[in-house]
Amino acid sequence: MSSQLFSLAGKVALITGATRGIGLAIAREYARAGARVVISSENAEHCQQAVSLLADEGFEVSAVVADLSQQVQVDSLASAVLERFGRIDALVCNAGVAPHMGALASASAADWELTMTVNLRSALWLTSAMLPNMAAQGGGSVVLMASIAGVRGNKGLGLYGLSKAALAQLARNLAVEWGPRNVRVNAISPGVIATEFARPLTDNPEVMSKRIALTPLRRVGIPDEIAALAVLLAAPGGAFITGQNLLVDGGTTIGDGN
Repeated sequence: MSSQLFSLAGKVALITGATRGIGLAIAREYARAGARVVISSENAEHCQQAVSLLADEGFEVSAVVADLSQQVQVDSLASAVLERFGRIDALVCNAGVAPHMGALASASAADWELTMTVNLRSALWLTSAMLPNMAAQGGGSVVLMASIAGVRGNKGLGLYGLSKAALAQLARNLAVEWGPRNVRVNAISPGVIATEFARPLTDNPEVMSKRIALTPLRRVGIPDEIAALAVLLAAPGGAFITGQNLLVDGGTTIGDGN
């Protein structure tokens, strides 16, 4: 018998960046927990592939194509979900990009615009469009996908880290603004997770040997380990958690290298 503490039965959930990796894992676990799930990506083919994959696993999931760098498409995404279901109970802003590697001073204006728009502004646009409905129905949960790159300095991921640090702050701000209406907002900051997005790191043996040595659990994470926390944050079991930035990194950020 499953625990009601982790049930999303009857809930409507939207997950962005959900055609692969962490987003896809969250979509799967939200559906498994009983939610009616909508996934989103800017690529229609990838959306259909993800919907088909989840259908083959026994989960009924729908998709809405949206380019989150365009505010009009973000607003249309929100409208499509609310028009179809009439409500939103759980929102996961997972979509993210990292177009620049290297020192901050070497990032172009285009790098700044794309990174901050997709990673940060789109989350603000989407929450602004959906939280009033969430509050009006009695509350809900928002999860913003940040990163441990946002809690420490980075030689190569500085711009990405800035956007993720801001996303964690957005979670705190929204938690304070919307808490009185029973809307909870949290951030999750993964460490290195075995996904396509992380392959520039995981495919580099020299980089990974150093990272693993600095991680007490001596391994990288898997998407399901992030999805499990995302389920908790949206479920009754997480009903007293808000405004937090929860690190899921195998201890990387607290390790001393021993």
